[in-house]
Amino acid sequence: MADTIREFAELHVSVDDVLYMPSLEASPGKPHPFVYFISIHNDSAVPVTIRGRKWVVHEDGGEVTVVEGSGVVGQSPLINPGEHFSYNSYHVVARAARVSGAFFGETADGERIFARIPEFRLVLPEWA
Repeated sequence: MADTIREFAELHVSVDDVLYMPSLEASPGKPHPFVYFISIHNDSAVPVTIRGRKWVVHEDGGEVTVVEGSGVVGQSPLINPGEHFSYNSYHVVARAARVSGAFFGETADGERIFARIPEFRLVLPEWA
């Protein structure tokens, strides 16, 4: 039996805000830090535990960075029906970028699922 994972339509992700934060630490090669605020909403009838995430950052110059890992900001949140989990984190880029990805989790009965992160842009005001 194959180890399957399916898109779970009842789990949806919202990008609540994206802010340019020049006061955050960044390297000379990627000097532009952006903070993003995310909420994961469980509109299903079953609890869902978030086990991991994958981010894909496409910079306008062609560079692609993939970030994968366990949990979300060091946690594996359990999101009960009708509830949501909100957090913030950041990316640093050299140029304007498109960001997308997915959260991976499992339902209370062990079904492996994922929810897409809607694409958003990282753009300095002078790049707009």
